[in-house]
Amino acid sequence: MLDFLVISLGAVAGANARYFLSRYAVKALGPVFPYGTLIINLLGSLVVGFFVIWTSERVLADPRWRLLVVVGFCGAFTTFSSYAFESMAYFEQGQWLLMATNIVSNNLLCLAAALAGMALARVL
Repeated sequence: MLDFLVISLGAVAGANARYFLSRYAVKALGPVFPYGTLIINLLGSLVVGFFVIWTSERVLADPRWRLLVVVGFCGAFTTFSSYAFESMAYFEQGQWLLMATNIVSNNLLCLAAALAGMALARVL
């Protein structure tokens, strides 16, 4: 039962962080490209890469921390479903360059962010 509470607390924080960051990105960078989704996916990939390696190779941590941060927070924070919808919306609108940019940037940059988080955890 405690595990569900821990996941829920992380999910509430992650969902709210996603909401505020994506609204801020639209305000700061404009609505033409889904920068908020990209930034959120990059940060989520970085955090998961870092946290999993850090808590499994560098420090001894209660397994509930992984539930809180990776399953709860990052599960609610990252936005794969938004990324998929936005990419397909560009497809339907014939916005081929924006669609390709969104697909390539989310995939390559998020893989790089996960790798960077893993490397950072190993260095610290």
